[in-house]
Amino acid sequence: MDRLALFKESLPSLISGLAITLKITLFSLIIAIILGLIFGLMNISKKKSIKSIAVVYIDLIRGTPLLVQAFFIYFGLPMVSGVRIDPMVAGVVALSLNAGAYMAEIFRGGIQGVDNGQMEAARSLGLSYSTAMVKVVIPQAIRKMIPAIINQFIISLKDTSILSVIGIRELTQSGQIIIARTYQAFDLWLMVGVMYLVVITLLSILSKNLERSLSYDQSKRTAKAFWKLKSA
Repeated sequence: MDRLALFKESLPSLISGLAITLKITLFSLIIAIILGLIFGLMNISKKKSIKSIAVVYIDLIRGTPLLVQAFFIYFGLPMVSGVRIDPMVAGVVALSLNAGAYMAEIFRGGIQGVDNGQMEAARSLGLSYSTAMVKVVIPQAIRKMIPAIINQFIISLKDTSILSVIGIRELTQSGQIIIARTYQAFDLWLMVGVMYLVVITLLSILSKNLERSLSYDQSKRTAKAFWKLKSA
């Protein structure tokens, strides 16, 4: 089979696999952001018991490979509970827990990167700690975290290839199935690699543009504040 015919025959299956890859990554990232915010806030808590829970979760997830986590959720938990878990559900849970631990560190770093004076000023205006955190600190932190969040999206997107071991027909698994039928390993892996590269390159461009846009907005706000002070 010539390469053009192979490409035409394989493209629909690979695009279907890519769609599943993007779906898993998107769902996992949404859940991971929620987990990251919760455990990031717990990690900066002054209560040792709350902070300890966050530290255990982060260290446990970051200290074990995603492959082991996926196997544990898909093969291990059903043996204990007796309930079979759908591969897609297991994949999303494993990837969400994995990315959530890294998101927690991103949120912790972003929140701690906001000047302490912002919280003090908000509290001096009568806002409670939680209100000041939600309305003042976190919005400022998110601006700094957006590039890191997109970078984690890219990492999670690549990590979905690991989930092929539990039977999810994402992009990598789709390529393996076609190779088993056609024996065209070089051409198929080249196609799969190019598809990953295109998506990740687009995300990288988006990250750089967002970072540039946020820096420009910050510069405009700083300039406006400066001229207000000068004209006062």
